[in-house]
Amino acid sequence: MTTEPELKSDYDVAIVGAGPAGLAAAAVTAGCGLSTVLLDENPGAGGQVYRAIETTPVRDPKILDRDYTDGQDLILDLKDTTAQHVRNAVVWSLAQDGEIGVSIDGRAHMLRAKRTILATGAMERPFPIPGWTLPGVMTAGGAQTLLKASGIVPEGRIVMAGCGPLLWLCAYQLLQAGCNVQAILDTTDPAAQRSSIRHAARFATSPYVTKGVKLMAAVRRKIRVITGVTALAAHGDGQLETVTYSAKLGPVDRMTADHLLLHHGVIPNVNLAMSVGISHTWDDLQLCWTPNVDSFGTTSISGIAIAGDGAGIAGALAAQCRGRLAGIAAVRAIESNATGLPDELTVRRDLTHAMRGRRFLDHLYRPSRAFRIPTGDTIVCRCEEITADQIKATVALGVEGPNQMKSFLRCGMGPCQGRLCGTTVTELIADVRGVSPQDVGYYRLRPPVKPITLAELAGLPQTEDATKAVVRL
Repeated sequence: MTTEPELKSDYDVAIVGAGPAGLAAAAVTAGCGLSTVLLDENPGAGGQVYRAIETTPVRDPKILDRDYTDGQDLILDLKDTTAQHVRNAVVWSLAQDGEIGVSIDGRAHMLRAKRTILATGAMERPFPIPGWTLPGVMTAGGAQTLLKASGIVPEGRIVMAGCGPLLWLCAYQLLQAGCNVQAILDTTDPAAQRSSIRHAARFATSPYVTKGVKLMAAVRRKIRVITGVTALAAHGDGQLETVTYSAKLGPVDRMTADHLLLHHGVIPNVNLAMSVGISHTWDDLQLCWTPNVDSFGTTSISGIAIAGDGAGIAGALAAQCRGRLAGIAAVRAIESNATGLPDELTVRRDLTHAMRGRRFLDHLYRPSRAFRIPTGDTIVCRCEEITADQIKATVALGVEGPNQMKSFLRCGMGPCQGRLCGTTVTELIADVRGVSPQDVGYYRLRPPVKPITLAELAGLPQTEDATKAVVRL
């Protein structure tokens, strides 16, 4: 594997994202002799689940557990190939003909690939509650990133709130790192718990159950867990000071806190895929947009596939299998006589095993309406500071979807390009109109899907392709 940032103009395969799916896909395509470039905006491979696996300052194996170190195997597999891994590479454009715009260390480049595999992974679901923009409030995944990448943990009194496996894992890791986690405010919906029961038997034989039960038991021994939380808010004068909540429809209670870590599961990171025109459908179980793909990750755009959690949330083990399947399909499309491919049946068997019990988790941790559809002056769009009431009032004027909303309120037009508000805006509009999110739609996304300076665009080589790319913007 090479890591030099000098890019060629053409590759057989370009892979965006060096998490479990991207690493696995690149190992397959490069291992079969295809020229492969792996583009990732982080300084090291691993994605979120294996973030900073090669450089983390956290050396105590009890903190990040053995599952984290499994990422080393994926990186070693890739290092045995000729794949070019380009770090700090921000992909800001993707065209249907395989042309990719990427920024590396402040310089823009254009390249083209016969096959593109998007392995952009997942992002944490927006969790808009009153006060969620206060300093001291962040996502549980954000805290986990700081721990893995820099060995930094929050100081002072920590309150965690939400639901989902990552919330419990992060709580366990913070405990092992010596943090003062005062409480977990568990927002798991009782109706979701009842709905999940019929899937419990299959989950009981999944690869997650034993570890999950032990981890949750360890957390409960050390941290106060308050269940049935139905209302939540952060308060403070320029800084988080207190958290209020209501448990099991009881009276509002209050606790002091220096940090509030929020988490309500993860959803596919769809911005790049949507910007190129890949068709998506609203998933009413996982409550998010998911791309329409076949069993190899093939999308509605010829030559572009999606692998990993970007194609639907299923976890790291499933992401690796999906990455290998997308890699197999890319190799077969370019070199029909290629040798060295993984056995497809084995990969699919591993995928089935990794997916076992997934529906139980999807039902159990399906976020309740109260934490997905905000009210009042709760901020929805953090970039433009647009509130729930403003959105509702605009819908009352006749606005039917997020794109028309931009003309009135600039929702989704900030630096994050709708990542932190898009799902909420769709659901909020749908709720006011009394229709499904599928009928409302999502933001119409166009490149650049990540911030890029005019100086970078102006510095592109003056070729016909580069000129066409700028014109498209």
